[in-house]
Amino acid sequence: MDQFIVSARKYRPATFHTVVGQMHITNTLQNAIKNKHLAQAFLFCGPRGVGKTTCARILAKTINCFNLTEQVEACDTCESCVSFNNGQSLNVHELDAASNNSVDDIRNLVDQVRFAPQLGQFKVYIIDEVHMLSNQAFNAFLKTLEEPPAHAIFILATTEKHKIIPTILSRCQIFDFNRIQIEDIANHLAFIAKSENISAETDGLHIIAQKADGALRDALSMFDQIVSFAGNSITYKAVIDNLNILDYDYYFKMTDFILAENISESLLLYNEVLNNGFDGHNFINGLAEHYRNLLVSKDSATLQLLEVGTTIREKYKEQTQKCSLVFLINGLNTLNNADYKYKVSKNQRLLVELSLMQLCSQQLLKNSHEAEKKNDGIEQKVAISAPSNSSPTTALVAPASAAAPAATVDATVKSETLSTNPLPESLPVKELKPKLSPAIPSFSISKFTQANKQVSTTVVTEQSGEEKTDPNKKLFSQEALELSWKNFAQKINASGKVNFYSTLSTYKPKLTDNFVIEFCLDNKVQEDEFNREKIDLLGHLRKELMNQEIQVISILNKKEGIEKKPYTNIEKFKYMMSINPAIETLRKQLDLEV
Repeated sequence: MDQFIVSARKYRPATFHTVVGQMHITNTLQNAIKNKHLAQAFLFCGPRGVGKTTCARILAKTINCFNLTEQVEACDTCESCVSFNNGQSLNVHELDAASNNSVDDIRNLVDQVRFAPQLGQFKVYIIDEVHMLSNQAFNAFLKTLEEPPAHAIFILATTEKHKIIPTILSRCQIFDFNRIQIEDIANHLAFIAKSENISAETDGLHIIAQKADGALRDALSMFDQIVSFAGNSITYKAVIDNLNILDYDYYFKMTDFILAENISESLLLYNEVLNNGFDGHNFINGLAEHYRNLLVSKDSATLQLLEVGTTIREKYKEQTQKCSLVFLINGLNTLNNADYKYKVSKNQRLLVELSLMQLCSQQLLKNSHEAEKKNDGIEQKVAISAPSNSSPTTALVAPASAAAPAATVDATVKSETLSTNPLPESLPVKELKPKLSPAIPSFSISKFTQANKQVSTTVVTEQSGEEKTDPNKKLFSQEALELSWKNFAQKINASGKVNFYSTLSTYKPKLTDNFVIEFCLDNKVQEDEFNREKIDLLGHLRKELMNQEIQVISILNKKEGIEKKPYTNIEKFKYMMSINPAIETLRKQLDLEV
């Protein structure tokens, strides 16, 4: 039985042009070799499986080749290349920093750097996972890395560049490797499948490339796994079954049900997804990705963002014709909210089902909102517009402040006459007309009523006769003010602000003209504290007394003959000292502070 070699090793790139998806790196390195501008230290950083160590080995092999090609590639025939391919080259040293990260390991490496190469021009030291070195090892490496011998070149590789100290970074040329594109991975997998005489569907290879998340090594490992599962024929069905991936057909069916506003079928399809062992969170994310693909399929300019196979691409083009732009954007917003709330939801299945019902009901909700807006517009139009000739049953009454006769006001201010119902026959409209003053406005009336020592202003519209209360002009009594003030003081006391509660309870507030409330304070400290809490006090009073014009001002009590009460801690301590001076002696002996 022949020994099996995994594809990641068997098809590992041996030259720069066979490296997949890193053209910006390989071109730069080839130009540096061609122009003889090689740095003494390189840092290759990027995600796993993108070719960092591979490029380091190709660079080490190429710079020692005796017969470089015109494309600046190793010849693979000279003595240096043959020894490298056989793993016998003495000019290339690889060190795994994950297991050799101590100071002694770096010192041994530094000692080897002094010896010149026996064959070739350079000795290359490849240190993989260099971020695993300890700080002491990094410090021991600094001097040699900055000024190595002319024959020594260091290539450091890492997946976590942020863990490397800045003094190392400043001594290296840094190359950032990108995640490999899905199309590049799929094409490379197709090349390997052809080389191995394996038939593979393009859609299946694209699924492998998407699952690899930009790592070619992961894609090759999945490729070998599927070949073991399906044999020499890789189909789309075999890929999704082996990798446990939700089929695209589920998303296309779900979108069709949503377009048809079929809630029951969408819920049954989601139940089937759950019964097949898939997670609801993955389904929500997959459906959001499906909506995104439909969105980019609507425009030929963004069609290049669709990273799927040919067959799936045609399905997207067909279904996106049925979807409006508003439908897709609203759906993405709904699915994004579901994704955000999924982990904190107590009933995650209900959350997904509710999102599906919302998606199916988009048109219904839109029609409902439009109907509400239309009804609101009609109501506002009826409320605002008035007929040119007022109805004879509408009573026009002068405000209480007008100089109209009292008999006229008494006869017309009753609430029954303010409704849209006709006036009683006993009081015909023609009898009221002579009593109206010409100077009275014809668009509204006002009246004042007083109840529980509070007076409010009401406005009755000519059209509907409805009364509207203006909170900005609601009057209140001194007793109501004191009661509201007391309620606020109790809230302050419950919150633990004892000093401020004492301040509010010392004096009573005084109501003056124009809803201005005056309150006396004893000292500047009380005034500062009062000003800090003034906003909350104003909000409380305006809400309880239903008057937005209330203002509160503080007045320092400067009257002579009034004993000043101690308020701050220092004032209280001085007051205690005046009663018992021995307290100061006790404070000094115990070295206490006030």
